[in-house]
Amino acid sequence: MKRSGKRKTIYDLSALSGCSPSTVSAVLNGSWRKRRISEKTAALIRKLADSHQYTANRQARGLRRSRSGLVGLLLPLYDNRYFSSMAQTFEAMVRARGECPIVASASRDPKAERETAESLIAYSVDELFICGATDPDGVHEICEKAGLRHVNIDLPGTLAPSVISDNYDGACRLTEAVIRHCARTEPLRPEDLYLFGGRDDHASRERLRGFRTVKRGMLGADPDACIQPTGYSANNTRLAFEAFFAREGRLPRAIIINSTINLEGFLRFMAGVPQAAFRDLVVGCYDYDPFASFLPFPVIMIRQNVEAMLARAFEIIADPEAAAGIHLVAPELVPPRTALPGPLDALKDTPWRPLDVSAGEKLAKSA
Repeated sequence: MKRSGKRKTIYDLSALSGCSPSTVSAVLNGSWRKRRISEKTAALIRKLADSHQYTANRQARGLRRSRSGLVGLLLPLYDNRYFSSMAQTFEAMVRARGECPIVASASRDPKAERETAESLIAYSVDELFICGATDPDGVHEICEKAGLRHVNIDLPGTLAPSVISDNYDGACRLTEAVIRHCARTEPLRPEDLYLFGGRDDHASRERLRGFRTVKRGMLGADPDACIQPTGYSANNTRLAFEAFFAREGRLPRAIIINSTINLEGFLRFMAGVPQAAFRDLVVGCYDYDPFASFLPFPVIMIRQNVEAMLARAFEIIADPEAAAGIHLVAPELVPPRTALPGPLDALKDTPWRPLDVSAGEKLAKSA
């Protein structure tokens, strides 16, 4: 009998059965008993697979029984240098091991994080690196049921090993550097130093703790009004600066900005304010972008050590005895007007050669 239409996939069977893609995959590859899937569910999925002439490919047949060579990275988003560097470095490390990287984003949505993890499991990834998840323990439960090795990066969970920046130490060093830079001209008062950005997650809490510890120690006080949490939102940060400027008629003398996403909001605010407003400003930013380092005022930054974090994560994920716990990696303090090398430097490109001006002039004359 000739087949008609498109070949059914595990996602079609998932929709027909009402089960998740990872449950369908477990039934089709024979690992469903390990996941405690019921006989009734397994029988339903097998019946649907037969009736719709589903044929598993070689990769699906090998799911969880042998290595597929696929390694997954789950990101919150792509559009800042930190997470793009994470993806670029991850891909290079995976390929150096002779395997294939798969990178996906869940947009800081807990439901999307779990669904993306299930999809990656359905594609038979051997390991999953969970970066910056809003609900890392929820993703852990999905991975645990599938018997998939996984590790958290950037934001920790409580149920799996986690490799993160030492956000407290980085915030302490950044705050101290900003205070000392200002003191070259005139000592700061407690009400002159503000922190903008961040949300109620582990990284922001540790950065806030470091900021307040150093500020109280060096300046003697830390008024609550100097903390302006705006989430990881460029637009909210812009609105917060606009409200401050409208109320005070000026900017604080020094600002710590909690991520380059928040820094983007500050730059949007800058576009509508006279340049004189930034004459004496000193900025500290947690996360690094070389373009920001060359703004017309001093910008001191913290660059998280992506290479060291991923290297440690690969070590942990290869250890079957690795227990849940937090592994800290020290970040780097970057002074103003500094352009550091990054993972894109390793990309191959055509060697640079000087432009042949004479050839260009001859071409123009002949045109």
